[in-house]
Amino acid sequence: MDAVLAEKLAQERRARLAAERLLEQKKRELFAANQKLALHARALSEQIVQQRHGLQQALTEAASLKGENSRVRGDLQRAESVAMIAQRRLWDALETIRDGFAVYDGDLRLVVANRAYLSFFHGEVAITAGVTYDAVLKIVAKHEMVDMAGRDPLDWHHEMIARIRREHIEPIVLRTRNGHHIKLIDRWGEDGDLVCLAQDITHIIEREQELEEARNKAEAANRAKSAFLANMSHEIRTPMNGVVGMAELLGETVLNEEQQLYVETIRSSGEALLTIINDVLDYSKIEAERLKLYPVLFDLERCLHEIMVLLLPSAKDKGVKLLVDYDLFLPTRFIADPGRMRQILTNLIGNAVKFTHTGHVLARVVGFERDAEHYELHVTVEDTGIGISPDNLDHVFGEFNQVEAASNRRFEGTGLGLAITRQLVHLMGGSVWVDSQLGEGSCFGFRVILPRAEPVAPLDRPTPPVTLRAALVVDDLLVNRVILERQLQTYGLEVTLCRSGTEALKVLDDGTRFDLVLTDHHMPDLDGLELTRRLRAMGHETPILLLTSDSAALDAAQGNCDLFGCLEKPVLRSDLFRMLQKLSLRTEPKPADPAPPPPVPALPPQKRQMRILAAEDNRTNQLVFGKMVKDFDIELRFAANGLEAVEEWRRFQPDLIFMDISMPEMDGREATQTIRMYEHEKGTRVPICALTAHAMEGDSESIFAAGLDFYLTKPLRKASIAERILAHQPEDARPVLPAGLEL
Repeated sequence: MDAVLAEKLAQERRARLAAERLLEQKKRELFAANQKLALHARALSEQIVQQRHGLQQALTEAASLKGENSRVRGDLQRAESVAMIAQRRLWDALETIRDGFAVYDGDLRLVVANRAYLSFFHGEVAITAGVTYDAVLKIVAKHEMVDMAGRDPLDWHHEMIARIRREHIEPIVLRTRNGHHIKLIDRWGEDGDLVCLAQDITHIIEREQELEEARNKAEAANRAKSAFLANMSHEIRTPMNGVVGMAELLGETVLNEEQQLYVETIRSSGEALLTIINDVLDYSKIEAERLKLYPVLFDLERCLHEIMVLLLPSAKDKGVKLLVDYDLFLPTRFIADPGRMRQILTNLIGNAVKFTHTGHVLARVVGFERDAEHYELHVTVEDTGIGISPDNLDHVFGEFNQVEAASNRRFEGTGLGLAITRQLVHLMGGSVWVDSQLGEGSCFGFRVILPRAEPVAPLDRPTPPVTLRAALVVDDLLVNRVILERQLQTYGLEVTLCRSGTEALKVLDDGTRFDLVLTDHHMPDLDGLELTRRLRAMGHETPILLLTSDSAALDAAQGNCDLFGCLEKPVLRSDLFRMLQKLSLRTEPKPADPAPPPPVPALPPQKRQMRILAAEDNRTNQLVFGKMVKDFDIELRFAANGLEAVEEWRRFQPDLIFMDISMPEMDGREATQTIRMYEHEKGTRVPICALTAHAMEGDSESIFAAGLDFYLTKPLRKASIAERILAHQPEDARPVLPAGLEL
């Protein structure tokens, strides 16, 4: 019994535990369900809040859109008002202009037209909107409202319709029956409308006719003036020739130095005036259309060299070298007016010499064959002169134009030379040009096409060949060496170039053999004659050709047995070729083994002349200074301004400088400061004496502050100049004052 009871108790206990566990599980499930319900409720709450916020925002945006709509409606009304005002103003403007204005639609029906356009038809027919362009033309043709130049009205109508159908409509001028000129300007718009503009240009036509009549009268008057000037210039030139000629004859008589100077002044002034008259005469002939060309056979290369020889004295006085580079493959003889060709070349080369103070002037001729009978020639004249500024390049070929301003001109001339050159070249069917850089030089050129005057076929009798193989060219100028090199290489020679006699001696000492030596006469360190003497003293028997521009030296060198020959510079190509042929025919004995050259005897040391540089821009003052020191044993050079003084100081290395204070381009003070700056780098100092016309108190302080050592006031005295020269005479120089000379 107890056991049964215990079992029941145990069962009840197990049942209670199971119920408790089930209750615990249900509690947990209920808690989880409550949590999910809470989360869902929270999410629903947030969603409700968001929807409420979105609704509020939508209401706000609706209110904003309502206000924006009101503003847009107001803006649209204002824009329509502005457009109406603009349209009204535009139409008022179109009604105001005197030109007729009309617009036709794509079907060529009149849309709108101003009163000026409609007034053309006033009194004939009323033109209203909607009328076609074709009907308008028919009305004009029917009533003969314009001058049809004798054409049938129907034909005129068809031509006008065809014109308006083109994509690009050309303007046309119609003359009305009352004498007015109407210019029609029509254009198709982007939307297919035709915009028409009718301009009354009667006053323009009348003004053009007046201007044409005035121009014809002016040209006639100008030709009459030029004809008169040409005749008067000719009448003036005749007695001027007598003046110049008699002055030359007087100069050949026995005169003292002062009288000779007077005669030379008369002659040079007369020639300068005659040149001016000739320029005026030529230009007057060109303007009066009286200048004619007389083409005949002439030698262009010889003409070029003759001009160089003519200008050689003026170039030699300044140390400017004249060079010619004539294309070896060009013929030399052509058909042209030799006088006018010479005038063109003289103008260009003469200008180059006039405006070049140092360096060279190079005339170059190149070209090519246009056909079997004609050559196109390009002639250029290059110089190392003052150059031309870009502002003056465009009108340098104009009449009476000068490179310099009238207030500071240093170069004489009428300014007609280049204008005449241009006219002459154009008269020959050619063209001219110029390239230049200010301060570096200029290159003037012209192009002409000329008939050749040399036979194309080779000569029947063969000329002796040039058999030389190697040549040595000695010249201090690079351009001259290059020209000779090109000429010699054309004849098959190998050319070696040397820039000085010393360099040539070194080349020959190395054992290099040459068939010919061409040497310039005047070179800085060793001239051509001295080089020849040294080569002969060293045992060299190579033929030597001396190239010189000094006619006196040429005559003297002809009898020099050490020279094979002499050629005058600029060297003619034909003369050089004949000399090479002569050398090729020359038979030489085979040389034996050369004996060692005898030592060159040392020359006893000789004292040199004292070197003096005088910077003075006034020619008269230069003449006075030169006359004062003419009896002194010195080497004197002049510089015309401060820039030249600095350059001469570098090249000449003077023992004493006389420096004018007031000079163009660079004055004496600035030139002295420049020299002192360069001397500071080298550690040297040359004495500089100022020449000044200023004697005010304080001038000496400014002179000494610029680096000058002394000064002399003008007018200059010979004793003061001599005293200053004697005070600075170097020890290695000869006595300045000759024996017995008293100051």
